[in-house]
Amino acid sequence: MVEIKPIKQHQIEQAKQVVIAVCLEIWDGVLTKNELSGYDSMSDIDNVRSHYFDNNGTFLVLVDGEQVVGTGAIRKLNDEICELKRMWFLKEYRGQGLGWKMAQILFDFALAAGYRKIRLDLANEERQPEALKLYRKLGFYPIERYNDSVCRVFMEKLLQ
Repeated sequence: MVEIKPIKQHQIEQAKQVVIAVCLEIWDGVLTKNELSGYDSMSDIDNVRSHYFDNNGTFLVLVDGEQVVGTGAIRKLNDEICELKRMWFLKEYRGQGLGWKMAQILFDFALAAGYRKIRLDLANEERQPEALKLYRKLGFYPIERYNDSVCRVFMEKLLQ
């Protein structure tokens, strides 16, 4: 049974493996696993309690039985704006409405936490067309760069 739940300590390594697997799939032939770790240390996942839960955020996992197969999180940017983070699903779990469902749970959390806007960054629209399509359907619109990440696409959505 596939479920969406808050991450538990013992799931951190599996969550990181999902992120690595999807990133390597997206950047196939461009980035190696070692190069990826130079771009993303994933210290936020290692320190999920302080980075998310203790800072008016959350980190969810999509689990199939005991296996983590997807991730999604809300991170505080300021008192009114949060960020959708780490929305990664293994290939066989995409296209089934699970990303939409995870996003709705995260939006509900963000609204209840008092946020008025939610932002996200996306590395590359050519390599992530399905993610971009999902975010547009979810009501995100393009905005100017809001951080210093290597990403090239920046989007925002009003929470209501």
